Amino acid sequence: MNPQELQKRVKQFALRVIKLAALLPNNRVGWTFCDQIVRSATSSASNYRAACRAKSDKDFISKLETTIEETDETLFWLEMIEETNIIDQSEEITILKTEANELLSIFVSSVRTVKIRLNKLKP
Repeated sequence: MNPQELQKRVKQFALRVIKLAALLPNNRVGWTFCDQIVRSATSSASNYRAACRAKSDKDFISKLETTIEETDETLFWLEMIEETNIIDQSEEITILKTEANELLSIFVSSVRTVKIRLNKLKP
C-alpha cells in the first residue's frame, strides 16, 4: 500500500467514525464521546497526511508517533462506546476497531522501519 492509498484509508476511517459519532445520544455522555472520538479520528488522518509531507526521517517519525497516539485514542473511545452500550451499532464498532488496530500495526511498523534505517546510518 502506497502513502496515497493509506492517506485515503485513514481519511475513510475518520469519516466512518464521524458517521458513528452522529448516532450518539444528545446528552452529556454522548457529547463527550462525540467530541473526543471525532477529534482523535480526524487528528489521526490529518497527522498521517502531515507525516507524508515530513521534512526529514525524524520529522516523519515524530508525526507518525502522534498519528499512533491519536489512532489508539480513537480505539479507546470506540471501546468506551461499545462497553457502555450507549448506541446499538456493535457491528460497525467491531469493524472500526478492527480497522483501527490494522492502521496501528501499519503505523508502528513504519516507525520501526525508519528507526532501523536511521540506526544503520549512524557511524
